[in-house]
Amino acid sequence: MDKFIVSARKYRPQNFNTVIGQSHITTTLKNAINNNQLAHAFLFCGPRGVGKTTCARILAKTINCENRDKDGEACNKCNSCDSFDHGSSFNIFELDAASNNGVDGMRELTEQVRFAPQAGKYKVYIIDEVHMLTTQAFNAFLKTLEEPPPYAIFILATTEKHKILPTILSRCQIFDFKRITAQDTVEHLEEICKKENITAEKSALHVIATKSEGCLRDALSILDKIVSFTGGKITYTNTLENLNILDEDYFFRLLEQLTQQQLSDALLLYDEINQKGFDGDILLEGFAEFIRNLLVSKDAKAVKLLEVAEDFKPRYISSATNTDTGWLIASLNLISEAAIQYKQARNKKLHVELLLIKLAFLSQAIQISSENDNITKKKTTDQVKSIAFRSLPTYTLQKEKKSTDSFAGKKQSDIKPANKAILEVQEAVSELKKNPAVVKTATTSNELPKVKLSSLTKLQEQIAQQNNLNNLSKVLTEETLNTAWNQYIEKMTAENNHTKVTNFKMSTIQVTDENNFEIITDNNIQHRFIESERSGLITYMQQYFNNNQLKYKITVIEKPVVVDNGPKTISAKEHYQLLTEQYPIIIELKEKLKLDLEY
Repeated sequence: MDKFIVSARKYRPQNFNTVIGQSHITTTLKNAINNNQLAHAFLFCGPRGVGKTTCARILAKTINCENRDKDGEACNKCNSCDSFDHGSSFNIFELDAASNNGVDGMRELTEQVRFAPQAGKYKVYIIDEVHMLTTQAFNAFLKTLEEPPPYAIFILATTEKHKILPTILSRCQIFDFKRITAQDTVEHLEEICKKENITAEKSALHVIATKSEGCLRDALSILDKIVSFTGGKITYTNTLENLNILDEDYFFRLLEQLTQQQLSDALLLYDEINQKGFDGDILLEGFAEFIRNLLVSKDAKAVKLLEVAEDFKPRYISSATNTDTGWLIASLNLISEAAIQYKQARNKKLHVELLLIKLAFLSQAIQISSENDNITKKKTTDQVKSIAFRSLPTYTLQKEKKSTDSFAGKKQSDIKPANKAILEVQEAVSELKKNPAVVKTATTSNELPKVKLSSLTKLQEQIAQQNNLNNLSKVLTEETLNTAWNQYIEKMTAENNHTKVTNFKMSTIQVTDENNFEIITDNNIQHRFIESERSGLITYMQQYFNNNQLKYKITVIEKPVVVDNGPKTISAKEHYQLLTEQYPIIIELKEKLKLDLEY
């Protein structure tokens, strides 16, 4: 029975052409070898499992190869390549900086560098996880790294470039490795499955690639685990089961139920997901990514950003077309907030259920509107509603037969004032129906002509009783304004609103015109307190003066601040200068006596 070797070791690249997803680095290294322009120090940095150490080993083997091909690749047949493949090469040294991070390890390395290689052209030192070295070890290594012997090449590898000293970075040729794309990972896994006679669905391999998050080594490890679990037959279903990943079909079902406001079905589906062992945070993270994919699918140009299996792309595009963009944006915001608050929630299941309730009624709770290419939220409860006015009783003037007799024998001049009075009353009734609160009329019963129209007189009396037309409006003067102002302050005092009372008393008021007055405050603080009382104050004033057109404005006039610094203390030098200005003879006396003054 052959000894099992994990795929990450068995299918480790042996030359630059077999390195996955790092063509920008392998091409540069091959050109440097062919042109004999090798640097003495390299720094390979990037995420884990993307080929840093592998490329370092291939570079070390290739530069010592005795028979390189035209493309600059190692032949894998000469003595140097054979000794490297079997781990017996004396020209290549690997050092793990995580376990040898002290000064002593660096001193031993610098001692070895002094000796030339026994065979081959170069001695290559590969230092992995170099960011683990201490500052003292870096300083001990610095001089050797700056001026090594011509046969020594250093290759440093790290996943945390920011932890390396700038003095080290400036002495190295830096290569940044990128994450392996999902497509490259899937293609590599397909090649391995063919070589190993493994049947695998492409959608299952895509799930493995997505789970590995750009790390090819993790993808190969996951593949080995699933092959052992399934016996060499990898399907989409058993891959999800083995990796404990929530099926995307759940998200499509959940989306349909929420957009159609089928809350009970959505809650039952969540309970089914919960019973299968998936916690709420897994659902929140997966559903957020699902909504993101739907938003990406909205635009044909952005479909290439979808990191899903090819079989699922048409379904995503179809669902995105049938789902409102506003709903997707608002739901993604709610899901993100719920995911952040999930850890602090005591009842986590209830926390997720509350989110589902919000999403189920999201289309009713908010309305997405686009204004000037900006998406804004507008609550439907904020929509303007028409004001309901109470209906008024209607009054009709019935014509009587005797009415014609009452006009008989009258002169034309006597009839016209009566008709005019009727028209004025009819106009008053019309105004009353439109706005009963502000109906005013200067016409009183005394002004009407003394015409014996009993029905008209009764109508006037009813209108006067309902609208208090006999109550005349108070004239806005300084005296009446101060009276109303003080009464309102007394009203606030009775309500124990002492802070506002103080600010009202500190303010001054003046009449602007018959319908306007002005409140003058000393500062913005007074302005804010009086402004906060605007609705109550204007209602009180309009009722007091019986004038619904009454308005006011608030003006801030800051008083200048007088700063009194008190008597000023002057220095001895300033005192001397003042004396010389007042008595110039002091200067002559100083010069004759040749005095040196110390201030």
